[in-house]
Amino acid sequence: MRARVPVFGLVVDDQTRCAHWHGETDVIAMRFACCDRYYPCYDCHAETADHPSSLWPVGRFDEPAVLCGVCGSELTATTYRAISALAAPACPHCAALFNPGCALHAPLYFEASD
Repeated sequence: MRARVPVFGLVVDDQTRCAHWHGETDVIAMRFACCDRYYPCYDCHAETADHPSSLWPVGRFDEPAVLCGVCGSELTATTYRAISALAAPACPHCAALFNPGCALHAPLYFEASD
């Protein structure tokens, strides 16, 4: 069995739901470039980290940046951004559904890649 990647912040369950986002499909954590730590959301980072957040840089889009809280798989920013654009985004490893509204928050996590 693979060891779970640590998730920081105000996590309320083992699938990375937090005090801010705790719906059925709120099962991802984002890796922040400033500290290389996963947090369930921007607010968790803002409330518990001892530094300001920084966006995941375009030059690192092929590195793991998103964690599926259901199966523990790490997704690259490129893969996650493609999945999040779908009507029913889901983990490519375990098929767990992701919150489709998360795509609206991409500017809080990722540099623009135009």
